[in-house]
Amino acid sequence: MRQRSLIAITAALAAGALTLTACGSRDDDGGSDSGNGGGGGGTTVVIGVDAPLTGDLSALGLGIKNSADLAAKTANKNKTVEGVTFKVEALDDQGQPSVGQQNASSFVANKDVLGVVGPLNSSVGESMQRVFETAKLVEVSPANTGPSLTQGPDWRTKKVRQYKSYFRTATTDAIQGPFAAQYVYNDAKKKKVFVIDDKKTYGAGLAATFTEEFKKLGGKVVGTEHINPDTKDFSSVATKVKNSGADVVYYGGEYPQAGPLSKQIKEAGAKIPLVGGDGIKDDTFLELAGSAADGDLATSVGAPVEELPSAKKFVADYKAAGYKEDYAAYGGYSYDSAWAIIEAVKKVVEDNGGKLPDDARAKVTEAMQNVSFDGVTGKVSFDEFGDATNKQLTVYSVENGAFKDVKSGTYTG
Repeated sequence: MRQRSLIAITAALAAGALTLTACGSRDDDGGSDSGNGGGGGGTTVVIGVDAPLTGDLSALGLGIKNSADLAAKTANKNKTVEGVTFKVEALDDQGQPSVGQQNASSFVANKDVLGVVGPLNSSVGESMQRVFETAKLVEVSPANTGPSLTQGPDWRTKKVRQYKSYFRTATTDAIQGPFAAQYVYNDAKKKKVFVIDDKKTYGAGLAATFTEEFKKLGGKVVGTEHINPDTKDFSSVATKVKNSGADVVYYGGEYPQAGPLSKQIKEAGAKIPLVGGDGIKDDTFLELAGSAADGDLATSVGAPVEELPSAKKFVADYKAAGYKEDYAAYGGYSYDSAWAIIEAVKKVVEDNGGKLPDDARAKVTEAMQNVSFDGVTGKVSFDEFGDATNKQLTVYSVENGAFKDVKSGTYTG
C-alpha cells in the first residue's frame, strides 16, 4: 500500500474497523497496556504504531494496530524477551503525511519507544523516514509498497538504500503493478486499458508500473486520467472511459475512491472490470461499489491468510483475543512487523548480558537487518534495501459480492 487487503478470513483479511477490546485496555492516547501475561517485569519497551485510526481508511489502520497489539501480548505471555514487557502505543495519522511526521516526532520523544509499526500509506511513510533515521529509531511498515521508499527515486535504473532505519514486510509496487498487468493481459485477455490514478505516491506509482508492463506485453493504453481523491463524483471520467473503447480500467489508489469509481463507470455504460492493487482490496470497496463490483479485480501482497498454515494460530488468537473488528488486509503483516521488532530487541538484550544497552535504538535498528523468522505471512527477513524477501502476490476477483482468490505467485519479469 501501501498500502491494503487479506478476507473472511479473505473477508477477515479484507475489511474491518478495529478498536482494542478484551485483549487490552484502551488508553486515552489510543495505546494498549499489552501487559496481560507479563514479560517478567523490569523494563518496559514501547512499540509505536502509526496508522489511520479514523476516517475512510480506518478499516485497514485499526487492523494494523490490533495485530501489532496481539504480537506484543503474545510476547509478554510467552516471556519472549526475559525481563522485558512490551507495550503498544498507537497514534492516528489520518492518512495525512503532515500528521504522520508529527507522530514520528512524538515517538522519537518517548525514550521507551524502540520501534514503530506502520504506516499504511506510502506518502505518510515518506514523511516519517528522515525523522526516524535521525533518531536511529527503527520503523517496519506492514503496508507501504512504493519502491522509492527503500530504493530511491531512480529505482528503475539505480537502486540506492535510502534509510537504514526503514524496513517493510510487504512487497513493493515494482512487483505488484507488473504482476497485475501480466494477469490482466495474459489471463483475463484484456488488451485495451484506461489508466486512472489519485496522484498520490502509492496510486501514481502503482499505475506507472502497471502501465509499463502492460505496454511491454503488447497492450494498448487508450486513455489516462488523474482524479481528485477528495471527491466522489467521477461522472466525467466515467464518460471518458466509456468513449475510449477500453475493455478494462486500471486504478491506482485506494478503496474510498475506487468503489464509487467502479459504480459510476458501470452506470455510464462501460460494463468492464476495474482492476486495482492492495489499496482497493477491502470489503469497504465492495460496499461502496455495490453489485457493480462483480468482475472487478484486485491484487494484494502475500497469499490469502486462510490458506497459509503459518497463519492458523494468528487467526485463532486474534479471534480469541476479542477484538471487535477485522484484522483486514495487513493484519498478518502488522503482526510480523511487530514481531520483527520484538526479535531485534531480543537479540540486543541477549548480546548485552540480559539488559538493554544505553544505545538501544541504534542497536535495535542494526539488529533488524539480520532478523529472520517464520512469521504469520511466511518467512520474514529483509534484503539489502530493507525490503521483504517474501515477494508473493495474489489476484482476487469479486464474485457474488465477495473477493475470491484466483491466482497466487510472483512476478516474473
